[in-house]
Amino acid sequence: MKPKYQMILEEIKSDILSGVYSVGEQIPTELALQDRYRVSRQTVRKAILELANEGFLRSEKGSGTYVSHQYRTRSAGTTGKRTIGVITTYISDYIFPSIIRGIEGRLNEDSYSLLLASTNNDVEQEKKALEMMLSFGVDGLIIEPTKSNFYNPNIAYYLAFKEQEVPLIMINAYYEELDVPFLCLDDVQSSYLATRELIAKGHTQIGIIAKMDDLQGKYRMKGYIKALGEAKLRFDPTQVLSFDTETKPDLSSRLRTFLTEHREQLTAIVCYNDEVGLEVIQVCRQLELSVPQDLSVIGQDNSYIAKNANIKLTTLTHPQEQMGRDAADWIIKKLQGKRDLKNSTYYQPVLIEGETVQELN
Repeated sequence: MKPKYQMILEEIKSDILSGVYSVGEQIPTELALQDRYRVSRQTVRKAILELANEGFLRSEKGSGTYVSHQYRTRSAGTTGKRTIGVITTYISDYIFPSIIRGIEGRLNEDSYSLLLASTNNDVEQEKKALEMMLSFGVDGLIIEPTKSNFYNPNIAYYLAFKEQEVPLIMINAYYEELDVPFLCLDDVQSSYLATRELIAKGHTQIGIIAKMDDLQGKYRMKGYIKALGEAKLRFDPTQVLSFDTETKPDLSSRLRTFLTEHREQLTAIVCYNDEVGLEVIQVCRQLELSVPQDLSVIGQDNSYIAKNANIKLTTLTHPQEQMGRDAADWIIKKLQGKRDLKNSTYYQPVLIEGETVQELN
């Protein structure tokens, strides 16, 4: 359990960073804070003193306590070069090492520092990461949104960056509520091409495994439905298995149930990404289903795990390192005062044939 003064400190700091209190604005009096948090005056003063030491507050004798601007400048400039913040949902998993490598490579060329954080696709961890970046005073921000298919409670932090004229760009997805630049794979087209490949090989009973708390999943579902519609194939909601960040640990057991129930029906599956595709193949082995003879499987993203698997997964490309490099290049050019930079970029996927799709007679 955190000490009470620490809870007060963190809440006031969050209110400052998210713009509830502006620079120069007076915060509630010590007495008001005592009443709000039901704590002693000493506890309130300890929280205020620490916030003052960190540059968030300043006290004026006989007047009150005000939000200071020092927190914005005390961290900036200490390294001797500009710092770009990078927030991704994950760091060491899947395609993220390649994206980060692209960012780091481009930043190094112009002697920028990198401050890295991850959210594990959790909005509370995203909040902490955004607060860290605002407290540090980063010069720019590259971010992959957390649970981008849902309303995000951290919108105020993004608006704080815009108010402070800190350039930011989103990668892989974006928040539809915000007007911010982004770099994304054309996820509709990726899943559309995957589904169309299966249809071209004679498959008519095609399922999909979809992750629905991210915008990528929403658009990959859209591409799947689009391809079915063009081929005059009926969309069957029972052939959809959806999951999200919280239910992902149970995906393997749910796949066993799903594939068992549809064993005699489905001939192919479009997977949210390569990681899911390989998990489908693993479950097929457990159920003694042969891939692709009994079930054709397509992944997406052309990840390193697909490249290193013991079966060559049919998949679609993702720009990965190039996306990271382009994001860093956009931030650098923005800081250099370049105008007319693109606000949206969609990378076009390309099908990579593997060993996991069979043509039906």
